[in-house]
Amino acid sequence: MAAPTTAAQQRTQNRDNYNAFLAACPSHKMLERISGKWVTLILSALGSGPDCTGEPRPMRYSELSRILAGVSQKMLTQTLRSLERDGLVSRTVTPTVPVTVSYELTELGLSLHHMMRGLKVWAEAHMDDVDTSRAAYDHATAVN
Repeated sequence: MAAPTTAAQQRTQNRDNYNAFLAACPSHKMLERISGKWVTLILSALGSGPDCTGEPRPMRYSELSRILAGVSQKMLTQTLRSLERDGLVSRTVTPTVPVTVSYELTELGLSLHHMMRGLKVWAEAHMDDVDTSRAAYDHATAVN
């Protein structure tokens, strides 16, 4: 009979067995969750502010809403809740009048922030290249 495994041993074994290419794998579902535009932008904002030059800091809901142009109240709320559930963001309620709610990255969220900020910076730096490629592709497919 095999010795029972501890929770830490089970987590290590699970991590070794995850395969994001398989639809049934939890890591596949996690990639789906974190690949959204609003997740990327929220993690970028919380991790370094609106200009991507600052340090991670707590932000109030209203500040996030102002920074994230085009996000609806419903989408921002849903995304923040899911990030909190996943352990990427913590929510702090301060009993003031009115109540103050702030959000900040957890250690887990901070580890993901670095990659997400890279995606945001890459998109900003290469948008002209992508637009040029799209125009060339559209022109070539229209001619043929």
